[in-house]
Parts: sequence; C-alpha cells; structure tokens
Amino acid sequence: MPLQLGLVGLPNAGKSTLFNALTRAHAPVAPYPFTTIDPHVGVVAVPDPRLDALARLIHPEKVTPTTLEVVDIAGLVKDAHKGEGLGNQFLGHIRNVDAIAMVARCFHHDDVPHVSETLDPREDIAVLELELALADLETLDKRRTAVRTASKVGKKEVAAELDLLERAHKHLAEGHPARTLALNDEERAHLQPLHLLTLKPLIYIANVGESDLPSGGELAARVTSIAQSAHAESLFVCAQCEMDLADWADAEAEAYRKELGLAQATLARVIRAAYRLLDLITYFTATGGKELRAWTLQRGATALDAAGQVHTDMARGFIRAEVIQCETLLQIGSLATAREKGQLRLEGREYVAQDGDLIHFRFNV
Repeated sequence: MPLQLGLVGLPNAGKSTLFNALTRAHAPVAPYPFTTIDPHVGVVAVPDPRLDALARLIHPEKVTPTTLEVVDIAGLVKDAHKGEGLGNQFLGHIRNVDAIAMVARCFHHDDVPHVSETLDPREDIAVLELELALADLETLDKRRTAVRTASKVGKKEVAAELDLLERAHKHLAEGHPARTLALNDEERAHLQPLHLLTLKPLIYIANVGESDLPSGGELAARVTSIAQSAHAESLFVCAQCEMDLADWADAEAEAYRKELGLAQATLARVIRAAYRLLDLITYFTATGGKELRAWTLQRGATALDAAGQVHTDMARGFIRAEVIQCETLLQIGSLATAREKGQLRLEGREYVAQDGDLIHFRFNV
C-alpha cells in the first residue's frame, strides 16, 4: 500500500488547490467552505532522479516509480469533534492516513473569504490542533471506560494499558499532542489501534500567495515558528501557482519556477518532507532487464523485509541478496562490470537496507 498523506485545514485554506497541484486530478475548487465532502484521493509517482539515471543505464522494458497517495480531506471547523460542519465524518477520514499535512492559509484574496475576520495562521493552526486533540480525548475516554470495566471484573493484564491510557489522557488534557508523549515500542503498539489523530506525524504547510515567493512572507514565517517549537517539518508553497503550472509543459514550468526563485516543484518538496517525517528510504530492483522499480521502505528494515515487499515468496524462500548502491553502479557503468569487479555485495536476511540500494534477491520456493 502506498504511503497516505492527508491534507487537513480550515475551509478555504487551499487544500483542494494543493491537492490538484500535487496530483493533477482537477478536483473541484470553489471560494466557499466544504467544496470537498467525500475525500479526494490521488496517487502520484514519487520523482527520483536516481531512478531516471538507472533507467538510462539499464534500459529496462518498464520503469515503475514508488508512489504517494494524497488524500484531500474536507475542511475542519471549530467544534468539529462535536459534529460541527460534518466534523465527525471528516475526522474519521483523517484516522486512516499515515501522516497529516496541516495546510494553513497565508494568502490574502478578496474573492476567497476566510473563516474568521482576521487572517492569522497561528489562530487557524490552534483551532485545528485543538479539534484533533479533543477528538483524541473522546477516543481515550471511551477506551478508558472499557478498560476500567475489564479491570473491575478481575482482568489484571489490563492494568498496564489503563496506566498508559491515563498518561496519554493527562498529556493531551495539558495541551500536548500524543506524538510528544514518551512511548516505548510496546506502548506505541497498544495505542496504534486507537488511531489517535495527534499521534500521527505532522507537516505544517503554509499556503502563500505568488507575490510572497520566494521567501514565503511574514505569515509563512509564523507557521515556521510554530513548526520549530513543535520540532516538526514545515514548508511553504503557493498552491494556486503550482496548480496552474501543473498543466504547463515540464520545461516551461521549471523555467517559470526559476524566475520565481524556486528550486523544486511542490510535489518533490512535499514528498521529501514526508519521507523525512516518516523516516523512509527508497530502494530499487531490476528484474532481468524487464522492469526497474523503486520501492519505499521504513529506515532500519532488513533485506528480508524488502524481499517480502516485492513478493511474499521472495521472503519465504530467501537465500541471499546481491546489493550495490545506485551511485556506485552509475559510476561503474553496468551491472555486468560491477559483478566482474566484485562490487555486488552478498548480504543475508538481517542486512539493514540503505537508501539508494539496488537489490537483487536470490530465493527458492
């Protein structure tokens, strides 16, 4: 399954515009709240210059990039956790994503009204974070009630879970998101089924006007400050500009971005931030010259994990992995030469896969 990144924000923050910029999906955009009711979902190829360079070297019949799934979730409003603005339905959509991109409006536009009288992304982010936290408190309350009932009937094994729920509830009630709660692996696994919204990794995205490029402007600086305080990822984009450029030829769009002082397209910047946030790496496989493919893997995962991602039979019958860094292969010039020079390392199932590895799996079933 592709990584899912959910776009969350107040109405008219520019989420659907950003969604279109990222996916070229042409989802409806309008200057009024709740243009999006059901979430739009788009799957985008992850741009990777290394994959392109490997394709030029190997000349496979097919090149398959790894993908990112972007989910445009309808705008949240104050008291969404109570159902305001169809809030319960929208909050349910957020629970399914791997990470949240919180889009804050940092642009002025007379024809696109803001939900409040003043435009301050700090206030908007505070509303969003409060709603997510209140929704989590309700989730924890329901689970605490169930666990307390179990403890009263003599189920001693629930004591540790109850203690964890109490700590998490207290942490949230004091104004801290669940992602900042000190948790070991076992405790994190206990909380995972609850799909706590504030436990999900978070990126702050400041949606600015084109006139604020390339620096982002003062409003975007406020978002950056919030992110720094929260030790979170942040970036600024001009969603409207990128949505317009999505229909341009690549060379023309790149030239215009350079005029604006931008080094990369929004898609590449958002993906890089998401990969850093989720601590992901990319590895590659080349199947007999037929298909060159990129894969996404959690940093720290093993060759056996990588093999299982390609096919369960590869993991079941794993013998060894032949590994070479793509940069090394590009310098050598061919897989045959790399093999002759002994540059393809033989690794076992416990080998920790590295970003940029080209892996060939030997297996027998």
